[in-house]
Amino acid sequence: MKRATTVLSLVMAVLLVGLSCKDKASSKVLADNVDNATTRDEAQKNLPVMTFENSEHDFGTITQGTAQETRFKFTNTGQAPLIITDAKSSCGCTVPEYPKNTPIAPGDSGELLVKFNGSGQNQVTKTITVTANTEKGSEILRIKAFVNPKNAAEQIAGPVK
Repeated sequence: MKRATTVLSLVMAVLLVGLSCKDKASSKVLADNVDNATTRDEAQKNLPVMTFENSEHDFGTITQGTAQETRFKFTNTGQAPLIITDAKSSCGCTVPEYPKNTPIAPGDSGELLVKFNGSGQNQVTKTITVTANTEKGSEILRIKAFVNPKNAAEQIAGPVK
């Protein structure tokens, strides 16, 4: 009895699969949907592109606590208006300022001001993440400096015991 039930279940499964796959998938595709998808895909290619003159700035050697600032210049080399929605740094010692709520037309340029308070010691590297309506969705900028302690001139040179 078990064998007959198993055989009957197997035959039913094969018939069900055979009958359900009768229609070809290509016959279900509507030409209007294909045209709409093509238009949509072409429109998505018309995105802004944020091209920076430099994506990294080196302040060189600075004294601890000496405030620094730099400007990252960029151009919208894409086909649509560029909108920066946010700019955040990797720590509170670095503050980015960006053009808020101002679309940047294709071919136009802008600036992002980055202020660094000079904290830390030795080699310091900070990142700024710029969020925009580009294909990647964000761009990464870097600042770096070699920070000498404030009292470095007062310290006595020589080996430490």
